[in-house]
Amino acid sequence: MVVDKPTFNVLGNLDVRSSGRSLRIAGTKPRVLLASLLLNADRVVGADLLVEVLWPRQRPRSAQANLRTYVSSLRGVLAAAGARIQARPSGYVIELAPEQLDMLLFDDLLAKARAAGRTDEAFDRLRRALALWRGTPLADLPGSPLWDGRLQSLAEARLGAAEELVALKLERGDHAGAIGELRGLLKEHPFREDLWRQLMIALQRSGRQAEALHTYTMVRRQLVTELGVEPGADLRRAHSAILAGESLPAVAVPDHPAARTAPRQLPPDVPDFTGRAESAAVLTRALTFTERPPAGPPSIVVVTGAPGVGKSALAVHCAHAVRAGYPAGQLYLDLRGTAPVPADPGELLAEALRALGADTADLPDTERERAALYRSLLAERPMLVLLDDAADAAQVRPLLPGSGCAVLVTSRRRITELPGALRLELDVLSPREAEDLLAAIVGPERLEQEREAASAILAACCHLPLAVRIAGARLAGRLGWSLGVLRQRLEVESNRLSELRAGDLGVRVSLDRSYRLLPEDAARAFRVLGLLGPQSVPGWVVDAALGRHRADEVTDVLVDANLLQLVGTDPIGQPRYRLHDLVRCNAKEKAGGASDRHALIRVLGGWTATTESATARLPTTLFSLTSASAPRWQLAEDTLGRLTADPLSWFDAEHDALVGAVRLAADAGPAGSAWGLAAALVPYFDLRCHFDEWRSTHRIALEAARLAKDRLGEAAMLRGLAQVSLYQDRYAEATEMFRRSLRIFHELGDRRGEATSICGLGAVNQFCGENLRAFGYFRQALALFLAMGDQSGEAYARQAIGRACLALGDLRQASNWLDAALRLAREIGDSHREGCVSMQFGRLHDLGADPGQAMRFQGRALDIFEGLGDLHCGAYAMQGLGGLQVVRGDRSHASDQLERSLLIFQRLGDRSGEAATVQTLGELHRSAGRTRLARNYLHHALVLRRELRGGADLAVGAGARDVPN
Repeated sequence: MVVDKPTFNVLGNLDVRSSGRSLRIAGTKPRVLLASLLLNADRVVGADLLVEVLWPRQRPRSAQANLRTYVSSLRGVLAAAGARIQARPSGYVIELAPEQLDMLLFDDLLAKARAAGRTDEAFDRLRRALALWRGTPLADLPGSPLWDGRLQSLAEARLGAAEELVALKLERGDHAGAIGELRGLLKEHPFREDLWRQLMIALQRSGRQAEALHTYTMVRRQLVTELGVEPGADLRRAHSAILAGESLPAVAVPDHPAARTAPRQLPPDVPDFTGRAESAAVLTRALTFTERPPAGPPSIVVVTGAPGVGKSALAVHCAHAVRAGYPAGQLYLDLRGTAPVPADPGELLAEALRALGADTADLPDTERERAALYRSLLAERPMLVLLDDAADAAQVRPLLPGSGCAVLVTSRRRITELPGALRLELDVLSPREAEDLLAAIVGPERLEQEREAASAILAACCHLPLAVRIAGARLAGRLGWSLGVLRQRLEVESNRLSELRAGDLGVRVSLDRSYRLLPEDAARAFRVLGLLGPQSVPGWVVDAALGRHRADEVTDVLVDANLLQLVGTDPIGQPRYRLHDLVRCNAKEKAGGASDRHALIRVLGGWTATTESATARLPTTLFSLTSASAPRWQLAEDTLGRLTADPLSWFDAEHDALVGAVRLAADAGPAGSAWGLAAALVPYFDLRCHFDEWRSTHRIALEAARLAKDRLGEAAMLRGLAQVSLYQDRYAEATEMFRRSLRIFHELGDRRGEATSICGLGAVNQFCGENLRAFGYFRQALALFLAMGDQSGEAYARQAIGRACLALGDLRQASNWLDAALRLAREIGDSHREGCVSMQFGRLHDLGADPGQAMRFQGRALDIFEGLGDLHCGAYAMQGLGGLQVVRGDRSHASDQLERSLLIFQRLGDRSGEAATVQTLGELHRSAGRTRLARNYLHHALVLRRELRGGADLAVGAGARDVPN
C-alpha cells in the first residue's frame, strides 16, 4: 500500500479515489455531507449538526429523512473505496485509517517529524506532509461556518510546518530552496513579519544584500499603506544589521501551533443566562467565523446599554457560543471604562501581548509600537477579542486588530465612531424574560405560588437584569421570606435602591459609577431630570434646567452615557426623553441642593411660559386666568414659535407632562407655579373636554394655594373647578364654588375675576331654567367688563344676555343684544366669539320661523369653528344645523350632521352634547317612521341625562347647551 496516496482527499478539492481512479459523487449536498464526515473522521457527527450544514438557511420538514437518503447513497459509492459510514444513536461516523485520508496522514507525518527533531528524517516527513496539500481545503464546495474551526486549525498547522521546513533548509544552506518556499508562503500570508525576516536572512546569506534591503522597503510600504503600522522591532533590527553589513543570526525553528498555548481568556459563561434570544442570534451571526481574507478588516460588534442591563453577560455568553470557531484563541481585556481612571490602552496592549506569548522584557516602550506588534501577531492568528466595559472609542482604537479577527466591545456609552461596526443596543428584559430569570434563581415552584407578588417585584425592578438578579439573590438567601415581604420593601420608591443590594451587587453602586463620569453640567441636568417624574419630557427641559438655550450637547452626553433614554420624536417634531425608573430613583436621591431647586423652578417656569404662549394662540381664551407670581423661563424665540405654531398639537404632545408639572409644582412650590399652570391649561382642557385632568390639576393646585395662603390662587382654582362642575351638570356644586370664588375676588379687588365668576353664576342659572336670574347676573358682569374696558368680556356678556332673552322668548331684545355682540366680536377680530354669536342668531331665526336665515347663520358658525380647528364648538354647530334640517324634512343631510357631531362628542367625552344629539337623532328617526330605532335613541338620551344628573328624572333637553361658552 502506498501510504502517501490516500483514498480520500480534503486538502484541496474533495476527491475520492479507488484503484487509482476518481469516484464520482453526484450532487452538492452528498459531497458536503461527505466533507463534514471527513473533517471529523473517526468522530460521531450529530444528525442535527449535519442538517444545519446541509440546510443553513431554511431546513425542509423532511430534513432528517433527506439526510438518511444522502447517507444511503454515499454508502453505495464508498463501498468500493473500502470506507464505511456507521449510524450511531445521535448521528453518523466515518471510520478511516490515517493512510486513507490526506488530512489524517498530514497530521501523522507532522507529529512524527516533530518527534524526530532536526534530522534528515524530520526534513523528509515535513516535505512529504506539505506535498499532500493541493490548494485550499474543500475549495470546490460552498462550505459551512461549522467547518471553520477545523479548517482554521489545519491552515495554522500547514503554516507551522512550512515555517519549520524553511528553517531547516536555511540550516542546511539551501538558501535558494528557502527563498522559493518563503515567496510562496508570503503570497498567502503577506503580513507575517517573521516570514519576511526569514526571506531577508535567506537573501543576505545567498549574497543578495540589495534584494534583502529592497524586500524591507517593500514590506514596510505594504504595512504602512494597508495596515497603517510600521514594521516590528525584529524586522527593523534585521534591516539595520543588513545595512551595517552584519551577519544575521540563524533562524530558530519556530514553535509549531501545538507547542503554543492559545489564550483562552473568556470569563465563565452565565449558568442561568436567560432570554435575549433575538440579540444573541444577531451577535452570534456577526461573530461566527467565516473565511475572512487575511487583509480584510476585523469584524467589530459594539454592545451598549444602560447600567445593569446585562451587556457583559450577553457578550460573554455569545463569545462562548462561537469560541470553537477561533482555535487560535480568545482574548479578554477589562477596559474599566466606568472606573474613576479607565485602563490605559498601552497597559492593555502589554497585557494582550503577554497573553500572545511576548516576553515582558521585549515589549516595545510606546503605545504605538505595542499596537503595531499586537496587530502583527494577530494578522495571521484570527482570534476573538472581547473588550469589556469600554470608556470610549479612543480607548478601543489601539486595541483593534488590523485584520482577520472578530472584536466584541461592551460599553455603557454609545460608541458610534468605529467605522463598519455593528451596533447593538440592549434594553431591559421583556416581562416574560424577567420572570424566567427570577424563576431560574428562586425556583419556578416558589414563583408560581406567589405569581402576583413576583409580578410586582419585577415591576419594581423595571425588568432590569441586574435588579432582577439582586432581587432573586435576596430571596434565594432568605428561604423563610415570602415573595410578599420583598414586594412590600420595594413598594416605597425612596427605599428601592437600598433594597436592591446583595453582597457586592447593587443597582445604586452600578449607577453611581456612570454618574461619577458625568461633566458638571450633565450631572446637574441629570439630578433635575430625576425630579420631573416618569413621563417623557422634551429636550428644552435640559436648557431650562441649566438656565441657557441650546444645551443639546449636555443632552447628548446623558444619552450617550445611556442614562437618559431617547424614547422617540413626538408628532410636532420634538425629541422626547425619559429616565428609566431606577435611574430616576438614583437621580432623585442625588438632587435636593439649592441649585437643583432653582433649576427645577426654571423648568416649571418654562412650562408655564410656553403653556401661556400656546394658550394665547388657541381659538378661545376668554376666562383664562394668570398668576403674576408664577416664575417664568422663556424658551429661545425660534424654538417657542416653532413649538406653539400649532398650539393644539403642542398641547396634545405635552398633555401628560403638563399634568405632571402641575403636581410637581404643587409639591416643590411656589404655589403660584402650580395654580398658574393649571389655570393656563383651562382653554385646552375646555376644547378637548379633558374634564378629569381639569378637575384633578385644579384640586392639586387649590390645595397648594391654600397651604401657601395664596388667596388669588384659591379663587382662580375655585372658579375653574366650578366651570368643570357646570359642564358636568353638577349645578349645586358649581354654584357654591362660583360664589366662593366671587367672594374672594371681591375681597381682593379683582374685578375681572369677579366678572368671570358672575358669568359662571349666570350660566348655572340659565342651564337650570332660571333665565331671569341669569339675565341679571349677565347684566352685572357686563357692567364690570365695561368699567374695565374689557371688550372680549363685553362681547361674551352681550351674547349671554341675548341668549337669556331667547330663552325668555323676547326675540326683539335678543336680536339687539346679539347684534351688538356680533359687531363687537368683528371689531376686535374675535372670530371664535363671532361663531358663538352666529349660533345664537341661528336659534333666533329658527324661533322666528325663518329657517333659511337660521341655516345660514348655523352654517357660518360651522365654517368659523372648522377654520379655527375647534372640533368641540364645531360639533355643537353641526348639532344645531342637523336639528334645523330635521325640521325641514332633509333627513339625509340631518343624519350626516348629527352622526358627525355625535362621534366628536363621544370622542371628547362631552356627555351633555352626546345626550342632546342622541335626542335629536331619536326625533329624526321617529319622524321617518322608524319607531323601534327612534325608541332606542330616545331611551339612550334619557339614560345619559339621568347619569349626568345623578339619577334625577328630568325632562329631556332641559340641560342642553348650544355652545360650551
